[in-house]
Amino acid sequence: MTEYGIHASHEQIPPGALLDAMIAAERAGFDAAMCSDHFSPWSARQGQSGFAWSWLGAALQATNLSFGVVNAPGQRYHPAIIAQAIGTLASMFPGRFWAALGSGEFSNEHITGAKWPRKEVRNARLRESVDVIRDLLDGQEVSRDGLITVDRARLWTRPEVTPPLIGAAVSTATAAWCAEWADGLVTVNAPEEHLRDMIAAYRDAGGRGPVCLQVHLSWAGSEAEAETIAHDQWRSNIFVPPVCWDLATAEEFDVVSEQVTVEQVAKVVNISADLERHAEWLRGYAALGFDRIYLHHVGQDLRPFIDAFGAKVLPALR
Repeated sequence: MTEYGIHASHEQIPPGALLDAMIAAERAGFDAAMCSDHFSPWSARQGQSGFAWSWLGAALQATNLSFGVVNAPGQRYHPAIIAQAIGTLASMFPGRFWAALGSGEFSNEHITGAKWPRKEVRNARLRESVDVIRDLLDGQEVSRDGLITVDRARLWTRPEVTPPLIGAAVSTATAAWCAEWADGLVTVNAPEEHLRDMIAAYRDAGGRGPVCLQVHLSWAGSEAEAETIAHDQWRSNIFVPPVCWDLATAEEFDVVSEQVTVEQVAKVVNISADLERHAEWLRGYAALGFDRIYLHHVGQDLRPFIDAFGAKVLPALR
């Protein structure tokens, strides 16, 4: 049976309010949660950027939900530090934490002042980072002299069971590549044919573990309000790679999205005031074979969404 979780968007909501929302989501019947790990929001209108790793400790303590985080090791984060963070959370909350690893976006990584590598170099760097993280979680002393440099690192606090390291992908080529090293796959909502191809690319390449989907949606009491929320909060997020990978600041995203229409936003966000329509969309994603579906209401006030979906949508899906 498909598991339905909630997405916690650090780039949109202050960490205290986001924690309160996760507590409410568990009470409303959501099964799990995942969160973003950003240094910068996608738009000045979103206006937040809480530190995911410190927040995760509080969220795991305050609820019984499982939590995942999408992270990009290799530039802003040294993979040995990410291994330590993963090991600590998994040791404290066994069986409830996972990390999805990706090659990152310039809007978060440029803060180091280091060169932003080409995509193929970023992928190679990610692959080296994954090996470093796995070896450290396995108890090895690690040294490397490649795209990633490590000198005699060892994790002294490790979980009894290594948590899943999931691959984050938006293209079929990356999904197939993730099958080489990942314990699962996570992607975002897209046309049904593309999502079917994503699952097939991962599974056909030997991919193991769960396939997960983060669904962007906008719901409100009226269609106009749902459209207004989506357009205000998510119009800077409609751009496909390489644009979304390579812009540097929230202000740049706001400039390039000035002329984006609601109709364009609706191609990447499920917008409707009709709860049954949302349930239909989610049933369709589940039918494709996704094991976990994480709902991301793109508005900044999650409580009405949590209450409505907990009362109407989740029971209908089950």
